[in-house]
Amino acid sequence: MVDMSDTGLEDTGLPRVGGRMTASEIDAWFVREVLPLEAILMQFLRRNNRNRTDVADLCQDVYIRVYEAAREELPERAKPFVLATARNLLINRVRHEQVVSIEAVADLDTLNIAMDEPGPDRVVMARETLRRLQAALDRLPRRCREAVIMRKIEGLSRPEIAVRMGIAEQTVNRYLTDGMCMLADLVYGDDARSNP
Repeated sequence: MVDMSDTGLEDTGLPRVGGRMTASEIDAWFVREVLPLEAILMQFLRRNNRNRTDVADLCQDVYIRVYEAAREELPERAKPFVLATARNLLINRVRHEQVVSIEAVADLDTLNIAMDEPGPDRVVMARETLRRLQAALDRLPRRCREAVIMRKIEGLSRPEIAVRMGIAEQTVNRYLTDGMCMLADLVYGDDARSNP
């Protein structure tokens, strides 16, 4: 047996990150680092899972994945690793729930169930609404139009718009408010009814 004091590798009581550990060392790490996170983990799972009844099962699945991963390599920080594992498990569950078997689709086809596609009348109405919206956008003052397009179409935040336009964020707010009010009036107001 090697004397640790002679090698300079004294046992600090801390787990070896990145190295192989014995089962008892992994068990001790798990009890010390992972189990105290159970309240945080349960709160995360309750908040992010649609089905509240299987939160305890999800928690156990997370524990299994964390423990198995620790057998390969111990994570440097337990909390982010546990929460990332939980997030990935939830994502996998959602993906699995969205998979539809080929047999189920074939059965739906034989039942002649109506598709979720809009009918021709709805397509025409949607195109007309888009045409009216484009015409209304074209009638807005230039700066209001720029702000509305950046916010509602490009999805930029108010601070990002302010930087792009070279103006204060309060001015962006005013342009957005004015632009949206004008759009509503142009598309749905009396002006739109008199000019179909």
